[in-house]
Amino acid sequence: MALVGKKFPNLDVDAITDMGDTFKLNVYEEAVNKGKKVLLFWYPKDFTFVCPTELGDLADRYKKLQDIGAEVISVSTDTAFVHKAWYDNSETIAKIR
Repeated sequence: MALVGKKFPNLDVDAITDMGDTFKLNVYEEAVNKGKKVLLFWYPKDFTFVCPTELGDLADRYKKLQDIGAEVISVSTDTAFVHKAWYDNSETIAKIR
């Protein structure tokens, strides 16, 4: 099913962000309406052996993605508590803003 260009439903979820403990997807709606792109990067679980590599690559390229008008949001099924523990215990994951 192709969802490119479709409106994504609003989400308010527990999260680890620089904006607080709740992530609100509608914060990005105005940016999208102005032509900015949002990349939702879904991965299965924290503390896995593949995900840090992919997330680290995104972190390394984050500034470049922002420069071309994109914002990156990473999402998994783990809780905010697990995200925080992974962030605190992995040098690769700690690079993520």
